[in-house]
Amino acid sequence: MVMEILISLTLLFLGIVALAVIHVCIVVRAFSRGNEHIGLALGNNSETKMSNEDLKKLPCFEYKAAADRGSGPVDCVVCLESFKLGENCRLLPNCGHTFHAECIGSWLLKTPICPICRTRVGPLNILV
Repeated sequence: MVMEILISLTLLFLGIVALAVIHVCIVVRAFSRGNEHIGLALGNNSETKMSNEDLKKLPCFEYKAAADRGSGPVDCVVCLESFKLGENCRLLPNCGHTFHAECIGSWLLKTPICPICRTRVGPLNILV
């Protein structure tokens, strides 16, 4: 009887250790993949940063309310303010998202990716 209890406890302990090791492996792998993705998107070298010249190449337009839209006001996701008639807005050519020109300008100079869909916006991707 004592031997059966010892074997049961040993198997239980080995099972818990195995689950803990599997959990640690999954967590480490998930964090390493996440960091690689962030590193590729945000990179720290000058090639991944957007310059003022590149920013000026992005399409800019004056906001006009769409009469046929039945939904509520359209918001800039950077500042969370609604677009108003006559405000300067900027369109990201790769994904088609629109922002206040000033808001997305300051965002792209720090992080050259769309704040909504994380699409990269850079010198090679700008339509001229």
